[in-house]
Amino acid sequence: MKDKEEQLVEWTDSAVRSLVDTRSFDVLCHKHRTGESMPSAEKLRAIVEKIRQIVFPGYFGEINLKSETLPYYMGVLIDEVYEQITEQIFSGLCFICEKEDDDRDLEGKRAQAQKIGYKFVNGLAELRRILITDVNAAYLGDPAANSVGEVIFCYPAIRAISSYRIAHCLFSLGVPLIPRIITEMAHSETGIDINPEASIGEYFTIDHGTGVVIGSTSIIGKNVKLFQGVTLGAKSFPLDENGNPVKGIPRHPIVEDNVIIYSNATILGRITVGHDSVIGGNIWVTNDLAPNSRVVQTKTRNADFFNGGGI
Repeated sequence: MKDKEEQLVEWTDSAVRSLVDTRSFDVLCHKHRTGESMPSAEKLRAIVEKIRQIVFPGYFGEINLKSETLPYYMGVLIDEVYEQITEQIFSGLCFICEKEDDDRDLEGKRAQAQKIGYKFVNGLAELRRILITDVNAAYLGDPAANSVGEVIFCYPAIRAISSYRIAHCLFSLGVPLIPRIITEMAHSETGIDINPEASIGEYFTIDHGTGVVIGSTSIIGKNVKLFQGVTLGAKSFPLDENGNPVKGIPRHPIVEDNVIIYSNATILGRITVGHDSVIGGNIWVTNDLAPNSRVVQTKTRNADFFNGGGI
C-alpha cells in the first residue's frame, strides 16, 4: 500500500501532465518570447495617476504649484510618464505578434514605441483642454456640485472619462491592447464602461454613471449628457461564413450634439439620434430620431397599466 508521500507525488505528476498538455491550453496560452516585455496593469494604473497629476495640477499627487518650482515638478512627471508609457506601448506592440514568422525586429518595435510615446506626451496639453470641458459640463450640469474641485476629486464620471480620454489618445496613435486595459480598470473602479475606440466630443458628462455602457463604434457629439444605466449598444451581430460575429463594422449609435439621455435608456444599432434631442428614462430606441426629438413614456399608458389595463 502506498504511503501518503507517494500518493502526493503521483497526484502532483498527474496534475502537471494534464496542465502541460498543449491541447488543453493552446487557445488560452500567450507564447511569450525572449526580449519581449508583458503589459502590466499595475504599472498602467500608476501611469494614469501620474497623467492625472499633470492634467489636474494641485489635485492629485504632490506637485508644488509655486511658479518657480512648477516647471521642475512638471518636467520630472512628464519624463517619467514618457519612459513608463513607452515601455507599456512596447509591451502592447509585442503582445499582438502571435505567429513565429511575425516581425521579430524588437528594436524596430522599441523605436516605434518611443515615437508614439513622444506624440502622446506632446498631446497632454490638448488632453487637458478637452478634460476641462468635461469637468465644466459636469459642474454646470449638476446642481449638487459645490465646486469644480469637488467634481475633479469625487465624481466617478470624471475618473472614467479621463481614463477614456487617455486610452482613446493611445488608440488613435495605433497602440493595441493598452487602451483597453486602461478603460477596463476604470470600468472596475466606477461601473462605467466606455470602449476606448468610441469617439466622444467635448463637454461630455455622465450623471451618477453606474451602469453606463458605450460601445466601440459609438460616435458622440459635443455637449452630450448621459445618466446612469444608459446603454449605447449593438442591436445585432452580422455573422461570417463560419457563424462568428463580424468584427470592426459600425454597429453602435451616433449621438449628435446637445443630446440628453436619461437613466436606463437603451439605444441600439447603427442609428442616429439627432441633435438637441431628449430621450426619457427606461426607453428603448432602435430607429433614427430626427433633430429636436422628445421621446418619453406616456402617462396615459402607465396609468392604464396600473389600473389593470395592461399593455
